[in-house]
Amino acid sequence: MKRLKIIVFIAFFLLVLAACGSDETSGEDTTNESDDNSKSSETYDLIEDGKLTFAASGEFKPFSYMEDGKMIGYDIAVAEAIADKLGLEPVQQKAKFSGIVTGVKQGRYDIAVASHTITDKRLKQVDFSGAYYYSGPVIYTRPDSDIQSAEDLEGKEISVSRGSTYVEMAQEYTENIPQVDSDVVALQSLAKGHHDAVITDSITGQTAIDNGLEIENRGQLGVSEQAVAVAKDNDKLQEAVNKALKEMKESGELKELAMEWVGVDITEEPEELN
Repeated sequence: MKRLKIIVFIAFFLLVLAACGSDETSGEDTTNESDDNSKSSETYDLIEDGKLTFAASGEFKPFSYMEDGKMIGYDIAVAEAIADKLGLEPVQQKAKFSGIVTGVKQGRYDIAVASHTITDKRLKQVDFSGAYYYSGPVIYTRPDSDIQSAEDLEGKEISVSRGSTYVEMAQEYTENIPQVDSDVVALQSLAKGHHDAVITDSITGQTAIDNGLEIENRGQLGVSEQAVAVAKDNDKLQEAVNKALKEMKESGELKELAMEWVGVDITEEPEELN
């Protein structure tokens, strides 16, 4: 009888140990999962836990424009792909282009994926990722214009998008620079007979021409790099964005998005744009 009691006690003790071990393992898994879920928010100093809030203008087809109440386009697709690679939920914020960089600086947006050209002036406010596409400023006029090159812009009325790098570029030729809310608005106004010329990027201009706008390319003024804006005190997020873009470029995903939304590969730095 005593032997039977010992055997029962040992069996019961082993069962208790097994149950405790199971609970400890389960507890460890839960803790790790919780840590993983919160890690990104703590590391990247996000506006909202588990979410990547990004800004774009929604007025720059094919890069960002409105459809069924949401922004779509190349910029938007890139932003959402970055969020996916970071394990975050993408949150769109539509904003006037001229105020987006300031919004990132002030913490209203985690990042901006809004076709911003990297410039010294902007680098004083925010940091940038590597380029996710390349473009270049072009002079656009109406077909009947006597403007044939940059030399002919002297003293002319040149319209540009407010807050864009083209403002400073236009100032090299004239003081008469009407600034509007977007490049598309400037080009539409030009086609209707307003202004003498518009300076905007080659892709936007060519897209407008392909969509029937009666304007013409009268000369390339350079090559520019478009990149993701990140707040200066958020180095970890900048590093993560760069890593995501590098993976997308190496896998061909970035090129695929460009072909889908823009129709040409704009992800490789050109030796020369014609």
